[in-house]
Amino acid sequence: MKNQTYRMTMLYDFYGELLTERQREFFDLYYTEDLSLAEIAENAGISRQGVRDVIVRAEGIMQEVEDKTGLIRRFEAVRGHLDAIASAAAEIKTINYRQYEDARLAELADLIGAEAAALKE
Repeated sequence: MKNQTYRMTMLYDFYGELLTERQREFFDLYYTEDLSLAEIAENAGISRQGVRDVIVRAEGIMQEVEDKTGLIRRFEAVRGHLDAIASAAAEIKTINYRQYEDARLAELADLIGAEAAALKE
């Protein structure tokens, strides 16, 4: 994956609901709100190490689930295929516009592109 923050936010998007409320809160503050461990610790009234332990434990839980399920890995692979499908549909539409002007072909290319976009979300 691209970088640590991206990887962690992907893990959180997929598996965040598996965490305790405290783990979710600290994880969100650290990765999404970009607060330091010291800032989170001060707000929570615990040590910096305590915050770090909660975040590391949350990361470990989510990574373990990903290692077992591979959902993010498959999601990333599918997303690449969907991009290729959408690109091919756009090319079909362009060729049809320039050479054939077949309404049904344009309609099908639009449908393919829309379905690929819906699957990406």
